[in-house]
Amino acid sequence: MNAVTIVIASMCILAIAYRLYGTFMMVKVLKVNDEKPTPAHALEDGKDYVPTNKWVSFGHHFAAIAAAGPLVGPILAAQFGYLPGLLWLLIGAVIGGAVHDIVVLFASMRQNGKSLSEVAKDELGPVAGFCTGLSMLFIITITMAGLSMVVLHALERNPWGTFAVGITIPIAMGVGLFYKKTGNLKLASSIGFLFLMAGVFIGPWVQTTAFGDLLTLDTKTLAIALPIYAFFAAALPVWLLLAPRDYLSSFMKIGVFIALIAGVFVVNPSIPFPAFTEFVKGGGPVLAGPVWPFISITIACGAISGFHAFVGSGTTPKMLNKWSDMKPVAFGAMLVECLVGIMALIAATALQPADYFAINSTPEVFRTLGMDVVHLPELSREIGLNLEGRTGGAVTLAVGMTYIFTGIPFFSHLASYFFQFVIMFEAVFILTAIDAGTRVARYLIQDFFGEAYKPLKKTDWIPGSVFASALACFMWGYLLYSGDIGSIWALFGVSNQLMASVGLIIGATIVLKIADKRRYILTCLIPLAYLYVTVNYAGYWMVRYVYLNPDAAGYSVLNGVLSIIMLLLGFIIIVAAVKKWAQMWRDPSLRMEASIPG
Repeated sequence: MNAVTIVIASMCILAIAYRLYGTFMMVKVLKVNDEKPTPAHALEDGKDYVPTNKWVSFGHHFAAIAAAGPLVGPILAAQFGYLPGLLWLLIGAVIGGAVHDIVVLFASMRQNGKSLSEVAKDELGPVAGFCTGLSMLFIITITMAGLSMVVLHALERNPWGTFAVGITIPIAMGVGLFYKKTGNLKLASSIGFLFLMAGVFIGPWVQTTAFGDLLTLDTKTLAIALPIYAFFAAALPVWLLLAPRDYLSSFMKIGVFIALIAGVFVVNPSIPFPAFTEFVKGGGPVLAGPVWPFISITIACGAISGFHAFVGSGTTPKMLNKWSDMKPVAFGAMLVECLVGIMALIAATALQPADYFAINSTPEVFRTLGMDVVHLPELSREIGLNLEGRTGGAVTLAVGMTYIFTGIPFFSHLASYFFQFVIMFEAVFILTAIDAGTRVARYLIQDFFGEAYKPLKKTDWIPGSVFASALACFMWGYLLYSGDIGSIWALFGVSNQLMASVGLIIGATIVLKIADKRRYILTCLIPLAYLYVTVNYAGYWMVRYVYLNPDAAGYSVLNGVLSIIMLLLGFIIIVAAVKKWAQMWRDPSLRMEASIPG
């Protein structure tokens, strides 16, 4: 099997799915009608509700949903071979993820852009709404810990990378200040991008100085530094740090993957990984569990992701100019993210299996596998960094992409620069999601605890903002400091896919209410049935064999308790939904609403 064949076949499948299944969802299931005004028009205020060009909306939505999941999940799941990950990415994205994203966006737009918890309250009742809101708070906290773990392992004992990433903070703030003062976006963008590139090329010199010694940080130090950064990103005005970092990262986000696709077509690397490895039954050095259910909770965002519900019921429903824009913005962006996940999978499986396992497992564990590395010593020498035992997925992606790029003769001597650029790309990519997610967590905390203390609901009240930001950072920072990538990423996967199940529950309720034919509810029920069973079994497996097992490496009573609470919340929500569905099934007057309220 070669990489070009996989890329071409995947792009064809995704294009056909967009054209046929996307149109079916829009026309037959949701009955979209562009004659009705969208919330962006009906509630236009020039601030939150703003009619926006569909391609600008697509860019915003894609930048917001595409975080670490499609990068790291496929790399960790490569432990099972290239075929399980490839199949789940394609099937999960088309049948599950794209449907989830479009029905959540549609449900929010029908309710004038309300959050998913508010929609759940309106559609399923106050108990389901409360459980959904509490689930969202749990899930955003765990998500931030999982994303931060990836950055932590990418920058561990890597002064060049730490400098290149750290310098982006003052660069982003400088761009924000410059743009606010001058209003010259092109000049601010150009200067910011040039400084980002300079950070990569200055890195080798910094690494040889005393300053480089200060930046050689261990995991515990980084686990403290990241929440501190996130606190300021969440508490400071959005235009000063969060927005310019998001904007600058979008250049690298798009450019790097266009370059990777081009590199694959030029080099056409073979895939030395087998279709299935010996670890499909469990006991692997990267993921302890078996291929099912772990393939579906490890590869989250590239196939189906509950994190998308935060965006699909947040900023995006307030921006769409026409109802039909949902197809490219929601359905299309999910399929593009699937392609990102496939490219990450190719970057990982283009490596020799022994090299992959040497990077993604500790040296002690790797010695028990009976494998001999092939190209890793040479890659370590060219990159200038010991690559063994750098778990977490981020380093593997950087090594895999470097291996592909340096296959082009002109770039053969630039391995170290390619590696550090990809590390910076990943870290900036992920830090954007971390600071934005922490800000969302801050709003959720203020809203949730504001029921007991009303001033907390005021987002412009400085003491409340500081308290909520600090609490959000402490919660996910504690998980980050005390966990490891295997346990944290599994916890993230379970919580994230539980949130996706909630999104499909809401979507199924809406479809049953508006569709001409009751069988159209299967568009949501089929992926929901698979995902709900998968996430509950995965949660049970992790609680029994890892979190509450004193002999397991990821033993954590806290993680076990969190998992149990989330699974109980999910059970309460689905019980409320089944009762609602039964009522609508028996009483036709509760169904057949206009698809778009007029």
